[in-house]
Amino acid sequence: MKTILIIEDEPEMRRNIAALLRYKDYQPISAENGRIGVEVARRERPDLILCDVTMPELDGYAVLQALRADMQLAVVPFIFLTAKGEKEDLRSGMNLGADDYLTKPVGNDDLVRAIEIRLQRAAQLEQVRRPFKPDFSSVAPLLTFGLTPRATETLLWLAQGKTNSDIAKILGITESTVKKHVQEIFEKLGVETRGAATVRALESLNAPADAGSS
Repeated sequence: MKTILIIEDEPEMRRNIAALLRYKDYQPISAENGRIGVEVARRERPDLILCDVTMPELDGYAVLQALRADMQLAVVPFIFLTAKGEKEDLRSGMNLGADDYLTKPVGNDDLVRAIEIRLQRAAQLEQVRRPFKPDFSSVAPLLTFGLTPRATETLLWLAQGKTNSDIAKILGITESTVKKHVQEIFEKLGVETRGAATVRALESLNAPADAGSS
C-alpha cells in the first residue's frame, strides 16, 4: 500500500483528502504545517507528497526545497495543492522541482488521477535510474548531443520525468514548442520514445552507479 503525506494547515481539508485516499486504498499520513511536514517526510519516507503552499512556520516552497536537498527524498513525487494559481506560482513550483501543481478546488477524480500518474511515472523512472546516479544540476553533459540550447534544456527536464506541459511551464514556452524540441531530441539521438531518450540522457549525466567502485 502506497503511503501519501498530506501537508495542509486546514484541518477539514486534511481530513477530506485523507478520507479520499483511504477509500482509494492508499495509506494517508498528515502534517499540519510545513515544518512538521518535513519532519514526517524524513521519518516516514512517503511514496508521494501533497503539499499546500501558504502555511505557517514553513511554506510549501521551503518544504520542497528542503526535501529536494535531501538525497533520501529528492525523487519522491511532490504535488502542490493550493488556491494560488497564477502563472508565476506555477513556474516557481515547477522550477523548484514540483511534479504537479493542482489549483483548489480540485475534484476528487482529478486529484486521484494526478496521484496515480505521478506514482506510475516514479515507478518507471526508478527502473531506468536504478543503475545510475544522475546529476541534474547542469546541462553540460548533454551538450555532446549537438542539440539547440532549448532542446538541451528540454532533454534535461524530460530525463527527470517531466511532461510536455511541465516543461512548457518551467521554460516559459508553449507545449507545441516543447513538442518540436522533443522531436529534435528524437532525431538527434536516433530514438523513437521518451524512455529511450531518458536512458541516453542519464548515461550522459552520469556513469553507472557501480563505475569505479571495484
